[in-house]
Amino acid sequence: MTRHMTVGQALVEFLAHQYTVDGDVRERTIPGMFGIFGHGNVAGIGQALKQANVNDPALMPYYQARNEQAMVHQAVGFSRIHRRRATLAATASVGPGAANMLTGAALATANRLPALLLPSDTFATRVADPVLQQLEHPHDLGVQVTDAFRPLSRFFDRVQRPEQLFSIALAAMRVLTDPAETGAVTIALPEDVQAEVIAVPEEFLQDREWHIRRPVPERWALDAAVAAIAGAERPFIVAGGGVLYSDAEDELRAFVERTGIPVGTTQAGGGVLDWDHPQYLGGVGATGTTAANRLAAEADVVIGIGTRYSDFTTASRTAFQNPDVRFVNVNVASFDAYKHGTQLPVIADARETLTALAAALPDYRVPAAHAERIAAEKQTWDAAVDSALAPTDADLPGQPEIIGAVQAASDPRDVVVQAAGSLPGDLHKLWRVRDPLGYHVEYAFSCMGYEIAGGMGVKRGLEALGDNRDVIVMIGDGSYLMLHSELATAVAEGIKIVLVLIDNRGYASIGHLSETVGSQRFGTRYRYLDPEHRNFETGDLLDAVDFPVNARSYGLHVIEVAPGAGAAARVQDAVAEAKAHPTSTLVYVPSDPFVYAPEGEGWWDVPVAATSDLDSTREARAEYEQQQRAQRPLLG
Repeated sequence: MTRHMTVGQALVEFLAHQYTVDGDVRERTIPGMFGIFGHGNVAGIGQALKQANVNDPALMPYYQARNEQAMVHQAVGFSRIHRRRATLAATASVGPGAANMLTGAALATANRLPALLLPSDTFATRVADPVLQQLEHPHDLGVQVTDAFRPLSRFFDRVQRPEQLFSIALAAMRVLTDPAETGAVTIALPEDVQAEVIAVPEEFLQDREWHIRRPVPERWALDAAVAAIAGAERPFIVAGGGVLYSDAEDELRAFVERTGIPVGTTQAGGGVLDWDHPQYLGGVGATGTTAANRLAAEADVVIGIGTRYSDFTTASRTAFQNPDVRFVNVNVASFDAYKHGTQLPVIADARETLTALAAALPDYRVPAAHAERIAAEKQTWDAAVDSALAPTDADLPGQPEIIGAVQAASDPRDVVVQAAGSLPGDLHKLWRVRDPLGYHVEYAFSCMGYEIAGGMGVKRGLEALGDNRDVIVMIGDGSYLMLHSELATAVAEGIKIVLVLIDNRGYASIGHLSETVGSQRFGTRYRYLDPEHRNFETGDLLDAVDFPVNARSYGLHVIEVAPGAGAAARVQDAVAEAKAHPTSTLVYVPSDPFVYAPEGEGWWDVPVAATSDLDSTREARAEYEQQQRAQRPLLG
């Protein structure tokens, strides 16, 4: 049996019948689709969504958006809160519409989070070349904007003939639901092909289940890992996002409580243990804590579980200083399991591996002296955080005490969302996570502008799960200016987020980094142009952007925190009020950008100019060369 449908109609109905199965959990893989329509998709996917809405509104819910990049960010936020079992699709028109999704595609792939992208393409028949918004290359007329998705996607294909839809759609779903391969999945759809008719087999449109692979560790790999851990005197666990995506936080907790092994987390791994767990030392690496970094530096066996080992995690390969350190890398992706040249890869699911390790190491416990060291370092860092979060009564509060005020007003299960600037580093050190899904910091691509759209995706994902916890988006003025248009979407759909906007009048994070590399914060403060010197270094601070007025223009409830003594307490009260308010609320907080979180003894390799006329740059170069001496190849 077949049905005559357009390619667009067939794809929409196909996607509506895909299900992810993970143990006892079964949910729709693609429960909705974003779309911004243009001539490239209005008659294809657009018509199909309209028809589905008329015939069965629940078949493929459509979500409106204001920016194509933001559509993908929402899909990523949705995906992470669903532990990669579900995501959302996004359709865009040809040319600029498709190009606007490129940043989102890169972000999804860098974070190993699934997002289904359906950018439109120009006519496959080329009957009217060149059409509006078509890219033309004299040497290759087939190259289009959508080809730019190839290096950014884990899967890419173009439906150049209607008959190709079946194999392409199935291949796309395989990658989308594969924990080792997932990321941005892109199906380019020429605008004429979307509207062409095809005979669709009924079985293509039936419910189809995609089971998440949870491979167990191979015996040789498990035995080698067990032997390494059993012989370790100072083992250390680096827990990444793979722990959460595997639902392995309970197994991790049981394992470290039995063995006493300390844990440091990556940004993606935040939440795998509560902040006050005795074995949890906080973030590790460039933005890590002194507790985690000191123990990591001495570790003789590093057990990486579900981590990519980014430069922030390894402190640019200076974090692990033991000359005999070995790496036991547990990862479902062999690409990550073999990093650092390890000879102890465990290519397996995190939960399955932790269960196997616990069974194989029933009597292992870290030495008593090391356990005492772990407790002492944790106590020292916790005291430093207490001090950093405490109100100072300064006229302009610093970011650490603002974080403290937001934390104090939040509930244990609330989700904090961030992505770029100085906030990720400060949150990694200071935010006291109290729920496995309570810490959502996009730090693989660290994309300015992710925060609002990503936070909305998180809220959509929670609502789909029947979870009414609050989503608190913390954002700097720089990121806010990058991409705030989705606030109109939040208001239109009644999506409630609490938005804490910290106004430091510029790019505070890069300003601080600029200072450390000897560039004297050049171009990082928002100032009026100094026409005489042709720079933005000496002019008055820019006051042209009224953020509260901007937010009110979208329809948000706005609370302004006035500077002056007691500002931190007013931030706490404002966040509490925002949580109680029924709609999205912006809490506006002017801040002092020169107040920093406590030093965590991590380093980040950002090259400094090797020669310069500036004394500041020459001094920074000398410091840089000193830090470089600690870098190691980490062949473990």
